This record gives sequence, structure tokens and C-alpha cells, in this order.
Amino acid sequence: MYNFMEQETCCTNKPHKFIFKIVAVVLLALVLIVALVRDRIVNNPNWQVSVTGQGKVAYTPDVAKITFGVQVDKAVSAEIALNTLNTNIAKVMKALTDLGIEQKNISTQNYSLYPQYDYIEGVSKPSGYSASEQVTVKIEKFAEKDNLIGRAIAEVTKAGVNNINGISFEAADIESLKNEARLKAVDDAKIKAKTMSKSTGVHLGKVIGWWENYYPVDPYMSGKGGAMMNADVASASVPSGQYEVLVEINLNYKVK
Repeated sequence: MYNFMEQETCCTNKPHKFIFKIVAVVLLALVLIVALVRDRIVNNPNWQVSVTGQGKVAYTPDVAKITFGVQVDKAVSAEIALNTLNTNIAKVMKALTDLGIEQKNISTQNYSLYPQYDYIEGVSKPSGYSASEQVTVKIEKFAEKDNLIGRAIAEVTKAGVNNINGISFEAADIESLKNEARLKAVDDAKIKAKTMSKSTGVHLGKVIGWWENYYPVDPYMSGKGGAMMNADVASASVPSGQYEVLVEINLNYKVK
């Protein structure tokens, strides 16, 4: 009799446990739904507007960088290739310092030594050694220095440079110019946001985020190899022109 009653009580408790599990699952689903709805209402990314502004600042470069190289080909040995290269580079350095260019404004960019091969009837055969070095010279306030760019190119060509890679121009105070352009871009974005707000009837709140893009202007003049240049051509005036700093600012406004 006791065992029968215990089994009956156990059986009658099963429906209650099943109902409890169903209720728990339903409550959990409701909690998840409420959380998702709340997240969409409170953190909805559509409740913001992005406006992009541009700022431009014109400038005339006052710094020039000339990149050139000395190349030695098919030397009998690696030692001869390096010695020839070092001798030519020493002459180039002297030519630059004789022009009044300080050593701190002369820097080596690349230095290499490698064997050369010729292909004769499909067979690769050693033909000597090649050595090269690239140097960059920075000339500040070049407009005040009587065509120092052209004279520098002419002198290094005479001294042994056989590869003028190019001339780039920049401004010494580029960070100040970027900051000025950045402020102009912010003002431009704010004006656009105000105009759009009035025309669409959308009320904008505070700025909740932003990003910026900087478009560097890298004026570059490529040059011919020194072996193809004569002193008259190399000493010609090298114009730099006028360029712009362009900054783009994107402001994200919260919609009221």
C-alpha cells in the first residue's frame, strides 16, 4: 500500500514540473525579446546623421628633397665595385658641402652590392659586380638660395651621380597647415549640418563622433639619369608651384 501511494505521488508531480519548464522558457524568451527591442530603441544607429566637410589651405613649398643615386656596374670584383662606389659618393658629398648644404640634410636611403650575370645561349654566366647607393638631399628655403636645386643637380652629376630619381616639395610647417585645414573642414561640416537641418526639419543634437581623412599632396618631379644630363640642363630653374592641403572631416550628430 505504501509503495503504491509513493508511485502515485511521483506521477502526479510530473505535469507540474513540465508546466514549470514551459513557463521558464516563455519567460526567458520574453526577456530576450525585451532586451532586443530595447537595444534597437536605445542604441539604434539610425538615430544619427553624418555630415562631411572639407577644408583646403593653399601653400607654397619651402622645402625640396632631391633623391639621386650612384650606380657601378660590372666591376671585376666586389671590392672594386665598393671602392669605386665609395670614391664617387665621397666626391658627391664634397660637391654638396661645397654648395653650403649641411651634412645633417644629406642622408643615405639605399646601399646595395650584388653579382651580375649575363645570359649567353641560354646559360647564366657571372659578368661582374654591381654596387649602388641612393642619397636624399634636403634643401630648406630654396627660394632664397639662388637656384640651389638646379646647381646641386648639376654639381652632383659632374661628381659621378648617374641617376636622378626625382624632386619632391613640401612645407616645413605642414602640421600647422593641416590643423588650419582641419578647422575649416569642421566649420564647413557644421554649416552643411545646419542647412540640412532647416531644409529637412530634423533637429540635430550634439556631435557624438567624428573621423577625418587627410589627402597629402606630394608634388613630385621625376628626373632623367645623370648620364643623360649636361650641366646647362641640370642647372636650369626648377619651379615648385603652389599646392593645397586638403582635410575631410565627418561629424556624426545625434538626432533629437
